[in-house]
Amino acid sequence: MPTAAPAAATTVDVLKDLFAGVDIRNFRVRLWDGTVWAPEAATEPAFTLVIETPSALRSLLSAGSEAALVEAYLAGDLSIEGDIYAVPPLGRAILRQRIGLGRRARIAFRLLKLPKDGDGGDTLEVPGGDAGDDGGPPTGRIPAAELRGEVHSIERDRAAVTHHYDLSNRFYSLFLDPRMVYSCAVFRRPDEDLEPAQLRKLNLVCRKLRIREGDRLLDVGCGWGALIIHAARAYGASALGITLSERQAELARKRIRDAGLEGRCRVEVHDYRELESGAFDRVASVGMFEHVGRARAPEYFATIFRLLRPGGSYLHHAITANPLGEPHPGPTMSDKYVFPDHELIPIGETLGYAEEVGFDVRDLEALREHYALTLRRWVTALERHKAEAVADVGEATWRAWHLMFAGSALDFEANKQEISQVLMVKPRGDGSAELPLGRWDWYDAPPD
Repeated sequence: MPTAAPAAATTVDVLKDLFAGVDIRNFRVRLWDGTVWAPEAATEPAFTLVIETPSALRSLLSAGSEAALVEAYLAGDLSIEGDIYAVPPLGRAILRQRIGLGRRARIAFRLLKLPKDGDGGDTLEVPGGDAGDDGGPPTGRIPAAELRGEVHSIERDRAAVTHHYDLSNRFYSLFLDPRMVYSCAVFRRPDEDLEPAQLRKLNLVCRKLRIREGDRLLDVGCGWGALIIHAARAYGASALGITLSERQAELARKRIRDAGLEGRCRVEVHDYRELESGAFDRVASVGMFEHVGRARAPEYFATIFRLLRPGGSYLHHAITANPLGEPHPGPTMSDKYVFPDHELIPIGETLGYAEEVGFDVRDLEALREHYALTLRRWVTALERHKAEAVADVGEATWRAWHLMFAGSALDFEANKQEISQVLMVKPRGDGSAELPLGRWDWYDAPPD
């Protein structure tokens, strides 16, 4: 094994070759021994990439995917100091560049001179302590999702949802608003706080659905119960929320009891496919369709259509893919560690599935900029509450969510992803629906 000084010199040589074809110059690199390197013609650094171990560069470059690139960061072999939003563009630029055979061979030869990493398997370890108080994973460990069986089967979807949402209720409370709304807010101004923007979104959903006193509302993927509690308390709905997460359901039921709404709303742990034919007046799905998958989309819309009574309305709120976007080269960190089996479908394709089962599409609103603002507030909150989050779920998990939210914010800003809110109705036999002629009552009064 090489000594520290030769390993540092070799690492600098690899960095020179690696970044020779990358135009981004707003960073610098600091090695474990204090050596600092910056690319030629470097600008004022927006961030510093810290290589904490002599083996880090060898292990992450050997795999060549986004997931592998960030695994060293999650495990603590790499650290980031400075602007987190400047990091994802650099990582993607590294993966996109075309490296000639000569430069590739030179990099590979130099990597062989660096020490090997230990056997990490499919679990990333960083120094840590005890398990989270509400049963989260041990501090300092983030396991890869272990999913078996047919993709988007009920059993596999339940495992995927459990992997993400059963992490720790307290962890989510550190970056969400007080109602714990884990979806895109609706802002009046770019500088508005998150809490009023999330309340505006809840009201927007209820107003688009035209919820009235006594309406039977189904919330598919209800999270911690924010929408059903608000719909019951402010609009008089009789609401049922379903989730696949036992921890979400536990906290949602407590919140319902605390609000004195047990006679008006309830939460059950169910898959949407397990519901019997019903006669709901209104159905909402906010941030859940991403877990359904393209192969199951026709079945999903047929199920929602079956559960609605004629004349009823459905509010579909989901992240969608840009059909012109470039696919990621290999598995992403989100695929492996955060959102396993999630799938984003372009909005045109989504609407086709809905119309094929009989839905009448009445309104579509794009909220891309709103989600970027939401994500930036989550990033800020995670930074503000880092110590508490790390104590609860570990450094690696904090790093994963922090980096994922920052990268997603940039994707929404750059139109690489979209989010759409679609109002649909199930027409009566004569084609009519319970909708007024306009949308004037949907929004707050415009700002002065």
